Amino acid sequence: MENKSFNFCPNCASKNISFDFRRFTCNDCEMVYYQNVATATAVILRKDDEILFTIRNREPQKGKLDLPGGFTDPDETAEKSCQRELKEELNLDIPLENFKYLLSQPNNYEYKTIPYKTCDLIYEATFPIGTELVIEEDEIEAVKWIKINEINLNEIGFVSLRKAVEYYINNQ
Repeated sequence: MENKSFNFCPNCASKNISFDFRRFTCNDCEMVYYQNVATATAVILRKDDEILFTIRNREPQKGKLDLPGGFTDPDETAEKSCQRELKEELNLDIPLENFKYLLSQPNNYEYKTIPYKTCDLIYEATFPIGTELVIEEDEIEAVKWIKINEINLNEIGFVSLRKAVEYYINNQ
């Protein structure tokens, strides 16, 4: 498997590097760099028989349906990541105890030609009644409430989230 994350060894600058799916090895200085999986979270935010989707305003998958969420920060729990991302993206305040874990999915997230392997942790929460959404326009073009029985899975940008929404629909 080819990976373009590194062109040179980060230790000695050699071009003599190899990649074996999980790690880069410098064949000159023997430095090994493990490409660990990044953690990301997403929230299926429900109101009655609808789910809130965002429409991405940046690559990757610009213009496609997405779930609110994002990368987990260092030293942050997955639930705190959900809470922070909902606040940043939609100005929602949801208590940590309101996030219910559903499942995880592997994902490939390519950003500016660098491939990131992620493990997406999917949570469910109920939309707080009487709350007004304020979207973070740099990341989100718009939001869209879609009835569960009208969701077109092919409109969801990331395969991991497509599978998560499909799981949610089939197991509610």
